[in-house]
Amino acid sequence: MGNDRVIAIGSYPRAIIHIDADAFFAAVEQSRNPELKGRPVITGKERNIVASMSYEAKARGVERAMRLSEVRRLCPDAVFLPSDYETYSLLSRRFFSIVRKYTPEVEEYGIDECFADITGMRRPLRMGYPGIARAMKEELERCFGFTFSVGLAPNKTIAKIASKWKKPSGLTAVPGRDIARYLERLPVDRVWGIGPQTTAFLGKQGVSTALQFALKDEVWVKERFSKPFQETWRELNGEAVIGLETEEKETYGSIRKMKTFTPPSGDREFVFAQLSKNVENATMKARRYHLAAGRAVCFLKTRDFRGAGAEVRFSRPTAFPHQVLAALEPAFERLFNPGKLYRSTGVVLFKLEDDVILQPDLFGMTAQIEKVGRVYAAVDGVRLKYGKHTLFLGSSFAAHRFGQHLGERGDAPARKGDLFRGETARKRVGIPMFTGKVK
Repeated sequence: MGNDRVIAIGSYPRAIIHIDADAFFAAVEQSRNPELKGRPVITGKERNIVASMSYEAKARGVERAMRLSEVRRLCPDAVFLPSDYETYSLLSRRFFSIVRKYTPEVEEYGIDECFADITGMRRPLRMGYPGIARAMKEELERCFGFTFSVGLAPNKTIAKIASKWKKPSGLTAVPGRDIARYLERLPVDRVWGIGPQTTAFLGKQGVSTALQFALKDEVWVKERFSKPFQETWRELNGEAVIGLETEEKETYGSIRKMKTFTPPSGDREFVFAQLSKNVENATMKARRYHLAAGRAVCFLKTRDFRGAGAEVRFSRPTAFPHQVLAALEPAFERLFNPGKLYRSTGVVLFKLEDDVILQPDLFGMTAQIEKVGRVYAAVDGVRLKYGKHTLFLGSSFAAHRFGQHLGERGDAPARKGDLFRGETARKRVGIPMFTGKVK
């Protein structure tokens, strides 16, 4: 099969943009504090691993998830900051609102990236598709004070490739007729949705580049790959088959909550309290979406990053934390080793289903469940009004009493201490910016 099939499509039968904020967390810190400009900035101090790094740090060899002790040896002059997720979230919402000025079809793919469908917007906006992409990029950079990388293409897969083509601050437009040129030397593992296992399999088939995969026969692809990979193959050939998910998420296949704490602890009560807090957060989310879990997995991770987990199933689906904890506690006892120090706990609720009203039964169990449901509805109401952890189970007490991080890593983002009149730690006005000093 020749090259013509890949390139013989119009320039933009659809016009999809992918926008990626460059080094978002670190860039926010540099933007709001001029003293950090040009310096290697690392966020993630509270977890002792790199959550985000500025391009100055990246140039020195710093990578995501690297331990801060390694970073100090590699980059002694690095500035370590706690992650300010409140501010990042507020700025993320501002990011998406700017993109929606150009098109209502926006998929919030992550806190720092999105897809936008601008098909048909040339006439209303009085500019071509590359011009719209450039206008978006310039307005975002003018608003935030840091750079964004933008890709324009006929579909999501190629747009994602394009946005990474010239990072940071790139603007790459890939019309349909030029797709093959961009795929020719692109390693297949750089294609969105193709992971290590698929890359290894393709390698055994003699496929190492994205173009080699795109040029494979459709029958060959269907015999070897499931639907998601078939869709990726079609998009590499210029089709637009992966739609934008523009609706707010209304349900979940699973709910995961995991938290790291410092210093590492071997205290059974404290570690269990951390797990209990995760369970409360997970079940709170389940109730918000009117879901109940049929099974759960709890995780413990030691100071040396070794993890262990155990799965339990419930006699009936539940979203009540005390029931989840009652089932998980025996599993926790099997996993917990008093001779080890632990740094994080986690829980995953899965086998989720709609939490429907039960039929009355002869033994009064339905009435009891309804009573407990009313209790948690009241608790959720108090939390909504006064703060997420205003009320909590006694089993979570130690996690709330001692906080998530103690010592140097317990430094809070500066915004946590810069309260406006009338604000509390839980009730905020949603203003993200501040001018800080580097310590």
